[in-house]
Amino acid sequence: MKGKKFKILIRVVALVTMMTLLLVGVSLYTAKDKLKNGTIVQHVFTKRVEQHRPTVEKYAKEYEIEEHSDVLLAMMLQESGGRGDDPMQSSESLCGEVGCITDPEQSIKQGVAYFAETLKAADGNIELAVQSYNFGIGFIYYLKENNKRYSQEEIIAFSQKMYKNAQDPTLYSCLRKESKQFDACYGDIYYARDVMEYRQKFATK
Repeated sequence: MKGKKFKILIRVVALVTMMTLLLVGVSLYTAKDKLKNGTIVQHVFTKRVEQHRPTVEKYAKEYEIEEHSDVLLAMMLQESGGRGDDPMQSSESLCGEVGCITDPEQSIKQGVAYFAETLKAADGNIELAVQSYNFGIGFIYYLKENNKRYSQEEIIAFSQKMYKNAQDPTLYSCLRKESKQFDACYGDIYYARDVMEYRQKFATK
């Protein structure tokens, strides 16, 4: 009987070991598959954004910020992935609400014009101008009026302030778990960081 019990125990251990290895293998495959799919999706969006390069460069030249075309394309990638009728998500800067722009070229023209405005107000500080494209140009004035320097801490503080003082906070959603953690759900607190990283995808020699 003891020998029989021992053989059963060995079989159970072998089965458990096999199942563990199988589960580990599935987990690794799933993680790899997600990474692969994420890379593919981002590549698709990057190609969509690239299709708008001629229009972006056209208006960047018109507003005399042609050297920042790569930043503008990176902003479009962050905003929409190049999709939709308002790829620069610039309706709010034009009419104060979402959805008033329904033509991609108008969206790009308005987006470029507004970025040129924030860049001028930011005295050429690109990251501040990019973050202000997301927050609104009022972020620049907030820093100047309070004698504060641009930093990630001030980005979070401004978002917290705007979210806390909003007449209807439900209009804003926490885009990231960090935003919820900081109670900073106005805009995207890591918008400039991501855009500056994405710009490398569109840099030309």
